[in-house]
Amino acid sequence: MRPVVVTVLWGLVAMSPPVVAKPPVADRLATGSELSVDERARALSLGPWPPARRADPSNRVSGRPQAIELGRRLFRDPRMSSVGYVACVTCHQPDRAFTDTKARAHGLADLPRNTPALFDLRQQRWFGWGGSSDSLWMASIRPILDPRELDGSLATITRLFTRDEELAACYRRVFGVSPLRQPGRTAVNVGKALAAFQETLVTGRTPFDDYRDALARGDRDALAAYPAAAQRGLALFVGAAGCVRCHRGPNLSDGEFHATRGAGVVEIAAPVVSDGGRFDGARSLKQHPLNLTGRFNDDASRRNASATQRLVVNTALQGRFRTPSLRNVAVTAPYLHDGRVDDLSLALQHGAALPAPQVADLRAFLESLTDRDGERRPWSSADRLTPCP
Repeated sequence: MRPVVVTVLWGLVAMSPPVVAKPPVADRLATGSELSVDERARALSLGPWPPARRADPSNRVSGRPQAIELGRRLFRDPRMSSVGYVACVTCHQPDRAFTDTKARAHGLADLPRNTPALFDLRQQRWFGWGGSSDSLWMASIRPILDPRELDGSLATITRLFTRDEELAACYRRVFGVSPLRQPGRTAVNVGKALAAFQETLVTGRTPFDDYRDALARGDRDALAAYPAAAQRGLALFVGAAGCVRCHRGPNLSDGEFHATRGAGVVEIAAPVVSDGGRFDGARSLKQHPLNLTGRFNDDASRRNASATQRLVVNTALQGRFRTPSLRNVAVTAPYLHDGRVDDLSLALQHGAALPAPQVADLRAFLESLTDRDGERRPWSSADRLTPCP
């Protein structure tokens, strides 16, 4: 029987697929084959960048050079505040990634939430940590009138133009009417000019974007330039760690609202204050006269208001906060909606418990999302600022 056994065993060996040595890790990293087919597809879905510029249909001056210049001037002007020394730039400082590096914002008083960095705002659908605004211009008006921030009013806004004829002339050129004619409309137009300026604050390309594009075209030399730790972090990000479920698309954010406490969330520090999050934001938005369902929306079709119309306020929204973009995240500490974490590695532990080597790799990937300007942002990414008037 021995020859039969030998024959059968040899037959099984012959039928088995040949053993192929796995390429060295360095070679797999250089070709992107460290990623599975699904992970590669998810990695490619994080680009390309930058996105095409598009005007906001709710804002008739979106993208207009003179409106951008008017907004740029208003952004730095403290005269809309009740005290005359607080402006948008007080909290959104260009040499600090258009944020303030504080745990929680402070205008004329302390606020409960972290100051969001201002860039890539045209990629968003909701604004603010709780989504209390459905347009960038609405989000720009609210801080001016908030007593904790600028504590402005229709009177302080119109008085600005009364005292500054050059600024008033710029306003007339942009909007075709006097800023003194209808104070309520003037406040809305100020928000729209501010929004036009903020739309120009777009992050540049990053080392990850170069890697992503090289992966798409199969460029081995360009792939090899991407650090191995960042490659491993990317594989975790789009794979086992599951970060891409919320931080997806070219802006690395789904723009929606998720719980920061509860099942699957590792509590690394207690919240600073109780905060209703999306529940409070949605309730405020639905009641506000400046939302996109109202008369100040410049899109006559109102198609851009459909998400607001469908929004249902219920307790399931309690404690949910908008997913921030991860572009330039390495230079925008502190983290989370209340700024309770000031270290990026510690913030990575908020989503799930991970061993130190994986945290280090994820951090390397996130640091590769920093563009060449880093935290020191230009005043505008527009090619040339237009004199106004």
